[in-house]
Amino acid sequence: MPCRDEILGEGKGHALCSATAHVRQQQRHPPRSGSLPEGFGGSAANGETIVIHASSSSSQTGKFVPAGGCLAGDRGFYQSMADCLHRSGGRCMSRRSPRVGRLKISVPSEHEPGLSVLYITYDGLTDPLGRSQVLPYLAGLTKLGHRIHVLSCEKQAREASDGARIRALCEAAGIGWHPIRYHKSPPILSSVYDMAMLRRAAERLHRRHRFDVVHCRSYIPAMAGLHLKHRQGVRFLFDMRGFWPDERVEGHSWPQINPVFRAVYGYFKSVERRLLRGADHIISLTHAGKRQLLTRAELQIPAPQDAITVIPCCVDFDHFPLTTRDGRQAARRMLGLPQEARVVAYLGSLGSWYMLDEMLDFFRVCLERDANARFLFVTHDAPEPILQAARTRGIGTDRLLIRPASREEVPQFMCAADFGLFFIKPVFSKLASSPTKMGEMLALGLPVVTNSGVGDVAEIVEETGSGVAIDRFDDEAYREALERIDGLSMTPEMHRERALPWFDVELGIARYDRVYRDLAASAG
Repeated sequence: MPCRDEILGEGKGHALCSATAHVRQQQRHPPRSGSLPEGFGGSAANGETIVIHASSSSSQTGKFVPAGGCLAGDRGFYQSMADCLHRSGGRCMSRRSPRVGRLKISVPSEHEPGLSVLYITYDGLTDPLGRSQVLPYLAGLTKLGHRIHVLSCEKQAREASDGARIRALCEAAGIGWHPIRYHKSPPILSSVYDMAMLRRAAERLHRRHRFDVVHCRSYIPAMAGLHLKHRQGVRFLFDMRGFWPDERVEGHSWPQINPVFRAVYGYFKSVERRLLRGADHIISLTHAGKRQLLTRAELQIPAPQDAITVIPCCVDFDHFPLTTRDGRQAARRMLGLPQEARVVAYLGSLGSWYMLDEMLDFFRVCLERDANARFLFVTHDAPEPILQAARTRGIGTDRLLIRPASREEVPQFMCAADFGLFFIKPVFSKLASSPTKMGEMLALGLPVVTNSGVGDVAEIVEETGSGVAIDRFDDEAYREALERIDGLSMTPEMHRERALPWFDVELGIARYDRVYRDLAASAG
């Protein structure tokens, strides 16, 4: 029987996904003293038992709803809560809401048969992003009864080194994997060629598997998906991942001083309009991105807000366990960091969008307050550019530690930190961005210092109370942020719990499942 983990939140936007059978909590933390009893139960109309276990304390902003009484066997209740979750994007937590329980909801597959889905991605499953932001969702969706086939573009070296491992993971999850070769050069023409290969492979796979939905991750896969819709009538889900043409311009990959890149930008903006008009449903990573999309003429249709679902870059909370005092001490010993030092941590690559200079300026101010502080970079980027930027600011290179990490090592290294830091350029295209590192840091129980003007980052910080989002980049703002971080009274457990309604991958899986089933229902 496939399962669907969801969030039971107290406070505004209380939401629970639909279910018709067993409900049980995946216990993660012991209840606090004074919490409500752990077990509530009732008998469903079909004789099956519905049970909810949760740790919760009373709150003036909401109430704990046990399974029992009017809930037991009331499919209408669950359906209405699913509708609320679908519309709100699952935001079900306020700063004043003290506790969230993580629920496991099982839905019998014989009542809701799964769909045949072709998932097309330009990012390879052998890429780190494929491991963290593609496979966990698809594995969860197969558990809900969906039959998933992945068409991906793989880099030759990575497929050679990791292809067998990824294929084993796919086979274990019941996912069909159909890799084709990714081409990097010549620029632009290589992408056109890859798109043509994706389109041809998608049609070939459809003839064999007769898909109900084609789920396309970003623009180039979506061009193949829209073609499949027009040729075969398959429902087309456009998972945008961001405003890609604008990202290429604002990230200086397509400099507009070059007439060729101006033409490329104009072409892909026209493609964007076609994709928005042709999509049967759209996924946005952020509410800020959705609000921008709702101003677009392409979406001037009845109830356009219902045609867009918000699903951020989610996190496997099992892979990023709560940081403990002993875990932090062990991590610092392993990394050679002083036990008494304040440790600031950055996670991930440093590219077009991440503001290394400003982050180092922040750390310079941090050193004014604590001369023994350390800056940990968990990244595969070359150390020298980071070290050189530090030297120009008078920061001793002995205050920095730069370490690459595998996916398995990331939680071990990051739990050495006191808080996470990331600054992202607040440009138009970043309204649609959801930094994966934010959810990973919060899942570990680390507060964050970041900046506003990027997706829903400032809103999440405000609602969860788990950090600081600055509005400007200067020493005064950095000092204020450090004072506010020092003044946070929340425990690591609280940071983690309040991140669940935003970032839990199981919640993301449930939202995708709902979108799939809505697409099937709308197809008649």
